[in-house]
Amino acid sequence: MDAGKADLVIVGAGIVGLATAMKAVQAFPDLRIIVLEKESKIAEHQTGHNSGVIHSGIYYRPGSIKAKLCVSGSASLVSFCEEHGVPYDISGKLIVATSGNQIAGLMELQNRALRNGIPAVRWLKMDEIQEFEPHAKGLCALHVPGTGIVDYRVVSKKYAEVVSLHGGQIQTNSAVLKIRALPNRFVIETTQGELEASYLINCAGLYSDRIARMAGATPDLKIIPFRGEYYELLRDKRHLVRSLLYPVPDPKFPFLGVHFTRHLDGAIEAGPNAVLALRREGYGKFDFDARELLETLCYGGFWSMASKFWRTGLHEMWRSASRHSFASALRQLIPEIQDSDLVSAGAGVRAQAVDAKGVLLDDFRFVQSGRALHVCNVPSPAATASLAIAEEIVRMAGSQFGFTRHND
Repeated sequence: MDAGKADLVIVGAGIVGLATAMKAVQAFPDLRIIVLEKESKIAEHQTGHNSGVIHSGIYYRPGSIKAKLCVSGSASLVSFCEEHGVPYDISGKLIVATSGNQIAGLMELQNRALRNGIPAVRWLKMDEIQEFEPHAKGLCALHVPGTGIVDYRVVSKKYAEVVSLHGGQIQTNSAVLKIRALPNRFVIETTQGELEASYLINCAGLYSDRIARMAGATPDLKIIPFRGEYYELLRDKRHLVRSLLYPVPDPKFPFLGVHFTRHLDGAIEAGPNAVLALRREGYGKFDFDARELLETLCYGGFWSMASKFWRTGLHEMWRSASRHSFASALRQLIPEIQDSDLVSAGAGVRAQAVDAKGVLLDDFRFVQSGRALHVCNVPSPAATASLAIAEEIVRMAGSQFGFTRHND
């Protein structure tokens, strides 16, 4: 076959793109499948900068795509880790109500756990919290035993190995510069030259909306990048947290609030907050791209969102600038935390889709357009749900593109 041609091209070698490629090479073994990745390594952006949590699905609206795929995807991920020897730990977590006005929210989460089929979630009274987290304080809490932790870079590497084993190709250093949509194929111009593809799946994460428009689609959304900054507890303060410790989230936002996460190596991470990033891959406070920032500021949906949530935005910006403010938020969960217990520990950027009315899209969003399928909003828990998301994408691709599954 011509080296410059493929039956199916997948743009993006983050965890969702790699999971999709893995499911696709298994389902459609007769197709030539190529994954294009602009970086020199896989899983360099959202996948490699997240907190590593295996989510249970307790937060998500019952009946939503996100709830369905997180619950099934979590089980699939654990099975995959078992099969491929990927270290993980199902340590459980607490979601703690620290004030009376959070109790209703905690009760709603308990209801969602029941409706989403999440087993063994237990309501804890004030004096029961210390059984699980001796240093935590709160009025009541939910114990979610099925939550865990894993290194998603390691998971992604295993996905990539399976892709290669089944004949798929992962082509790094291949940024997509331009896409020409012809009647029966795409001509994709990359930094490694041109590539023709009969079909396209867009898993470009932070650039998924831009790739969709390059390919001729018109998604009714734009990716707005939010930077989440983390701190780490000093080694001699790690005893303050046993597993994972979360606040009750604000239901107006798709963010979970600053929380504590114990990693496989014993390190305790605290965060993230959520502030507007000044570029789509802006991991540093001062990372800046004039074109990308202007693109955000020229989008009406951004200003609609900002007009609704400007007070929250200013609070997040202050917490970003002040370690004392960040520590104060953490003290709501663990009063013993001191400002000096925290050291900076990097940041991640969340690809958050916002529609023209300024709505922060909460559910996963897939856009089908002719010979292309665009994965336009799969933020957290996308890593947890990656296998289930991939299975859904492959199912849609088979139907939309007329592919015949090998295992049907």
